[in-house]
Amino acid sequence: MKYYETIKSSTEFIFCLLLLILAVPICILVCIAIYLELHVNPIYTQNRVGLNGRIFKIYKLRSMYIDAEKDGAKWASENDERITKVGRIIRKTRIDELPQLVNILKRDMSIIGPRPERPELIKDFIKYIPDFNDRLLVKPGITGWAQVNGGYSLTPKEKLEFDKYYIRNRGFKLDLLIIVKTIIVIFTRNGAR
Repeated sequence: MKYYETIKSSTEFIFCLLLLILAVPICILVCIAIYLELHVNPIYTQNRVGLNGRIFKIYKLRSMYIDAEKDGAKWASENDERITKVGRIIRKTRIDELPQLVNILKRDMSIIGPRPERPELIKDFIKYIPDFNDRLLVKPGITGWAQVNGGYSLTPKEKLEFDKYYIRNRGFKLDLLIIVKTIIVIFTRNGAR
């Protein structure tokens, strides 16, 4: 554990640079498809809560209609009507997450960690889950223990338990298991919404 954070951070930085080179052509094609469907900026930014409660802008490929949250922030649900046609495809394949490689290069995020939540959702969750902020002890990730063990089908309380397990047990062995399970989730499309 002594060198874990340093090695993880350095490895992720190099890996993300290489992956970004491969991801750019895919992102360009998806951006064109999103623009043709919605006629809006295909890159979506949103405030999220990161390490120690720091707010940062997350980058995603737009998968929802422009006025999807006119009634306020909502937890994603199965067969969510706010998701566009292109959005359904990119969410199932997790392509919508590719711009978050930039968040990793900016050191806002990690490849593996608790999913970063929106400030307004965290504010609501803390009302009935007082220890929900415990997940802010590590950098948030694109994938994580909660994401590969239920993802969107988990309640915030269940998600927190998986995140706390990861924080207590994080290390190279668990990270490798999460990467393998993430690849399985991508190819089987389990837990996608």
